[in-house]
Amino acid sequence: MTTTTPGFELAELIAATENEILSLVRDRDPSTHGVYEMVRYHLGLDGSGAAAGKRMRPLLGLLAYASITGEYEPALPGAAAVELGHNFSLVHDDIEDGDVERRHRPTLWAKHGIPQAINTGDMLFSLSRVALHRLTDLGFSDKKVLRLTRLYDTTCVALCEGQYIDIWTSEHDETMSVELYFDMIGRKTAALISASIEAGALLATDDEAIIARYRAFGWALGLAFQLNDDLLGIWGEEQATGKEPTDLARHKKTLPVIYALEHAGPEDRARLMTIQAADAPTRAEVAEAIAILERSGARDYTRDEARRHRDAALAELDAAGTVDAEARAGLERIIVSVISA
Repeated sequence: MTTTTPGFELAELIAATENEILSLVRDRDPSTHGVYEMVRYHLGLDGSGAAAGKRMRPLLGLLAYASITGEYEPALPGAAAVELGHNFSLVHDDIEDGDVERRHRPTLWAKHGIPQAINTGDMLFSLSRVALHRLTDLGFSDKKVLRLTRLYDTTCVALCEGQYIDIWTSEHDETMSVELYFDMIGRKTAALISASIEAGALLATDDEAIIARYRAFGWALGLAFQLNDDLLGIWGEEQATGKEPTDLARHKKTLPVIYALEHAGPEDRARLMTIQAADAPTRAEVAEAIAILERSGARDYTRDEARRHRDAALAELDAAGTVDAEARAGLERIIVSVISA
């Protein structure tokens, strides 16, 4: 494959990924128009101008490939697969969490009902598999495509395992440990980000040492991303995140809460548990809970952990020793934009 040295503008990579996705989600025939319309609606590719998300995962995969080869186009089918797979999980998450809004407009189930939303999520998953088939047309070996498919499948299994832990702990009163929390987000968040980056690397090279470095880079980055999201879910601003910082009001057991329950004083811990148990905590109670988190050091601890994993990710990337300067700059821009801790 020809090596070039383009300037890696993220907008160009996003547009290329979306064109790859649109080739898969255009209407097939009049009788199935509705499901593709729902797919495009959820992806923000319906022409409405609605926010469509950062496309972070496919960008990471494309830049991983480009950082080794100097180009990104051959990796587009893998990037499309990652984004479609990520969005199948979001459609199902919205149903499971009861979220009625995503990116400032109704979620798919809130607009079209749960049965159609489940089916559309299944369609997104299926299309993510179909997306990988074009890699064969581009000249990648069957062995490499099969390895990528295996990586995708094992990642989806890990995602479902992490979601199970998340749902189970939300439905039970047992206190989750910090250790179990990191296990959960490893499966639910880090696995997919790591796989996105590993996919780009394994398409680009047969050097197992380099692939392992990129895998570790993605894993650390995924943990940092989730911890930053935990901070935004309590202390973030709606304008920046696209959703209200309501993790406390919705009883989400994120790292700041789990850490505070382990490290707060007896009175603060008891009060935090009472607020967490309330069906609909008031604004005053949420503010009180936030104060407890801050007194316990939970905010500082979560921020420090996010920074530690972010720095570990960059160290793994630099240790790979193959990084194209333009692609390395693109990767760093993404890291800075999504991890503000």
